[in-house]
Amino acid sequence: MINQKIIKNIKLLATDIDGVWTDAKMYYTEEGDYIKAFSTYDGMATSLLKDKGIEIAILTSENSKIVQERAKKLNIKYVYINEKEKLLRIKYLCNRLGISLDEVAYIGDDLNDLDVLKNVGISAMPINSPILNQYTPDYVTKRAGGNGAFREFADLILQHQ
Repeated sequence: MINQKIIKNIKLLATDIDGVWTDAKMYYTEEGDYIKAFSTYDGMATSLLKDKGIEIAILTSENSKIVQERAKKLNIKYVYINEKEKLLRIKYLCNRLGISLDEVAYIGDDLNDLDVLKNVGISAMPINSPILNQYTPDYVTKRAGGNGAFREFADLILQHQ
């Protein structure tokens, strides 16, 4: 059950990308380039969050120009590519924004997200996460990663603001 008091005070929604905004697949061309598909539902969520004054941060362990381009299109200013210490980065952002970990919501889907999931105010994972048997977040989305999981979590937070 999600703590209503905590969800009402969320100031930052941080997110992993692969497996949350994408289906966790990498599509390769014959030339060796790879492609990711993003849901426009998740993109709309960023506008809705910003309208309510909630900051957005992307933290991905991938070194991906694709993610940088998606974030640029959506005007997301906190984007951390090739991030290996996600919890340290979240703590840094909290300090920079003058907020506590309890004011952070995070959605991630794999082992490298566990430290953050365990330490923020509200945690979420897409229903298709491979580690749901290892950790139970505050919220499990009904939508799979790449199919609006981030939007679903954002909508949950927004309806309590």
